[in-house]
Amino acid sequence: MSQDKSKRYMMLSSSIFTALFAGLIGFPISMVSANAAQANAPITATFRTKCAMCHGEDGGGSEVGKSMNVPDLRAEAVQGRTDMELIQIISSGKGGMPSFKNSLSTKQMQALVKHVRALAKKK
Repeated sequence: MSQDKSKRYMMLSSSIFTALFAGLIGFPISMVSANAAQANAPITATFRTKCAMCHGEDGGGSEVGKSMNVPDLRAEAVQGRTDMELIQIISSGKGGMPSFKNSLSTKQMQALVKHVRALAKKK
């Protein structure tokens, strides 16, 4: 009988240890994912307020933007440009696009470029 109890105790201990270990490993991973989403929230909001009116939420162009022939931000014509070229366009404007150099910081423009790169991956 005591040998049977020992086996049950060992199985219970192993199960608890496994669950604890999995929890300790999984918790930091979920925190990293949550932090990444939180870090992206401000730039997503900036994209929505400054860019989506013409470029659309997904970068493919809104109805207004399509009527003005704005480029699809997911297209190779945009994605093939360097980060510096995209920052320059955001800063100075191009065609009917206004300049954002007075309303966005360099860090915000860099983050927008990363956001635009991510849009192409979601296409």
